[in-house]
Amino acid sequence: MTLLKSTTAVLALTLGASFTAEAFAADLTWNVSLWGKRRAFTEHIEKLAQEVAERTDGRFEIKLHYGGALSKSRENLDGIAIGAFEMAQFCASYHADKNPTLTVTELPFLGVPDLETQIKVDLALYEHPAVQKDLARWNAKPIMSSPMPQYNFLGSGDAPQTVTDFEGMRVRALGGIGSAMEIVGAVPTSVTAAEAYQALDSGTVKAVSFAPHAHLAFNTIEAGNWWTTNLNPGTVHCPVVVNTDAYEMLPEEFRVALDESIEPALQHYLETYAAVYDKFYPTLEENGVEQITFTDEELANFKNKAAQPVWDAWLADMESKGVPGEELLQLVQTKMSE
Repeated sequence: MTLLKSTTAVLALTLGASFTAEAFAADLTWNVSLWGKRRAFTEHIEKLAQEVAERTDGRFEIKLHYGGALSKSRENLDGIAIGAFEMAQFCASYHADKNPTLTVTELPFLGVPDLETQIKVDLALYEHPAVQKDLARWNAKPIMSSPMPQYNFLGSGDAPQTVTDFEGMRVRALGGIGSAMEIVGAVPTSVTAAEAYQALDSGTVKAVSFAPHAHLAFNTIEAGNWWTTNLNPGTVHCPVVVNTDAYEMLPEEFRVALDESIEPALQHYLETYAAVYDKFYPTLEENGVEQITFTDEELANFKNKAAQPVWDAWLADMESKGVPGEELLQLVQTKMSE
């Protein structure tokens, strides 16, 4: 029984009689809506659940549901809003209109150097009043990011050797990456992670942009024959959020256990992801995937042509929505320089 449902049940049974959180705290389960299968991208949530269970002697269970069992990936934020489950992971670019403030870290060529820095940037972003107001519309409280390194493309057919080779190419690219690719002539297509292998294998798209762990998890390596090692156009922002009402109704002991489990969960994520590369490149070689490295000149051409126009368009869009885009972008840049 979830916290929200158990609370409703207790209210009904007591007919207004007073009760305390301890009445149902001994057997509390939170459900987490995820898509795909267990992978590096979800290891911090696995660790969070383990830490919370240990800190509460098993009295607070965080139960992970994979494969979209509770909700489709694009509907996780809606599920959080109505209290269908207490925790979920989603990607901002799946529905940028629902969470415009989070898309600042999806701008192309931001230059975030590593995952540790990405975590610092994301956690600082979550503290900004504009982000909190944005997510409050969905009754959502961000507690962790799912930091990912720069995306690169894995594709099928003729491998691109220059930026112009992307012209007319249909690619799976979301958010700022998709906007940047469109500027250089590609045709960005919104395909979910779970649909990526089939889209590439069937020829619906000719290339898929993912971080390495996702190429492994969703088997796109088996459908492609080339990989860009250093295009690094950007990444996506995929937070872990909780239902605000559920969080606020937690008994203090459980809330403290949850809060104190976040840091070790993120550290576990970093350690897990460091091991991904030990598997990723050998897998590329085993599958005969050609590794394409662009020259510095080609990378400069790409950045000059694609980055600034996307930033300018994003800032204008944020201004039209009443979102302090300049302030959010400055926050990201400041945190990276610290």
